Amino acid sequence: MQNLDDFTTYNSTSSHLWNVTTLWYENDTYHNGTNYTDLAPRNQFVLPWWRQMIWTLLFAGMITVATGGNLIVIWIVLAHRRMRTVTNYFLVNLSIADAMVSTLNVTFNYTYMLNSHWPFGTLYCKISQFIAVLTICASVFTLMAISIDRYMAIVNPLKPRMGKKATLCVAIVIWIIGAILSLPMLLFYTTYTQNFMNGEVRVVCYSDWPNTDDNGLSYDEYLYNVIFMILTYFLPIGSMTFTYARVGLELWGSQSIGEATARQLENIRSKRRVVKMMIVVVVIFAVCWLPFHMYFIVTSYLPEITNEPYIQEVFLGIYWLAMSNSMYNPIIYCWMNTRFRRGFAQFFFWCPWVRVTAEPSLSRSEAVTSRYSCTGSPDMHTRISRNGTVRIPLHLQSMRGGNDRLLAHHRGHGKKWRTSQTRGHVS
Repeated sequence: MQNLDDFTTYNSTSSHLWNVTTLWYENDTYHNGTNYTDLAPRNQFVLPWWRQMIWTLLFAGMITVATGGNLIVIWIVLAHRRMRTVTNYFLVNLSIADAMVSTLNVTFNYTYMLNSHWPFGTLYCKISQFIAVLTICASVFTLMAISIDRYMAIVNPLKPRMGKKATLCVAIVIWIIGAILSLPMLLFYTTYTQNFMNGEVRVVCYSDWPNTDDNGLSYDEYLYNVIFMILTYFLPIGSMTFTYARVGLELWGSQSIGEATARQLENIRSKRRVVKMMIVVVVIFAVCWLPFHMYFIVTSYLPEITNEPYIQEVFLGIYWLAMSNSMYNPIIYCWMNTRFRRGFAQFFFWCPWVRVTAEPSLSRSEAVTSRYSCTGSPDMHTRISRNGTVRIPLHLQSMRGGNDRLLAHHRGHGKKWRTSQTRGHVS
């Protein structure tokens, strides 16, 4: 039995982790899958119209930018050969997850939020929550894969890079793991119907975990939420912090002896730009999702907080911030990456204020390597050492030395040939 005035963070932690569910109970008990006549005369959970307008603008803007921006990112990578790199393939995987959650989950939860009524049926109640958990798993594990790929490419440049098939296999494994972690949403989410005295009907989409006590608490759900939070937030954030710190030390904290060619320096600058962009993506992810996870931790130990005024708006703001993470990534790519910026300009070429710059031609070396490397540079295996410039691996040094000697040999013969020609003969 629960009090009607309690704002639901049902089952104490994140039972409504993916659902903007604003449930109150008036000394009633859930009757799963049954119709129940509430003692209340009407549905009290519909937001006032002016609040609905504010949330409509916020959610509609977020969904539009997230869906449109991520679809454009997918088009940019797949339609431009120069963009088909390992990192960008992972960004496509990330964009697919972000577009899915904004269209297939946030849109429906936003509708649910307006009047606390789920009109989409029991099946889609399950599917919507499944998609939400699946996409957040896909997003965070993709970010981890990108950080590991950048770590291997920069800290261990002589080891083989992932190819197209390996990248595809990693992406498939990511979605399989996400689907496994999402299975409880299909199993335990269901709907409950309330009939009010004035004839109104309210359908609630909620989680019904096994082993629930009289207070509506389930240890199974609590354990799942703790494990899920560790696997999809704290572990990935810790892993990415380590890898990018190590990469940053290699790219910015190291200095080297010797000369670096212009191509090698540009390769280093390109890697730095990619790493900076990904660090910003990870930081934005951490900031957006931290309040969401902390909210459920706090309310699990201090449930009385849910009785405070405007707690519904507080939770909706936290939910919007977490879901809005899906719209920031395309903006970051456009802001921090020249090629993505050119791709967005090509997509919006019809706008009078958009100027499309000419794309540099694709060299043979880029055509051969761009599918597998980050920058497509033939000098991708150079690395920075401790004092500033660039350290070239021994096998490349020997190749470079041999080429230099061969070039000097040809120059000497050319000079000798020209001298002999002026004398009237050729040696």
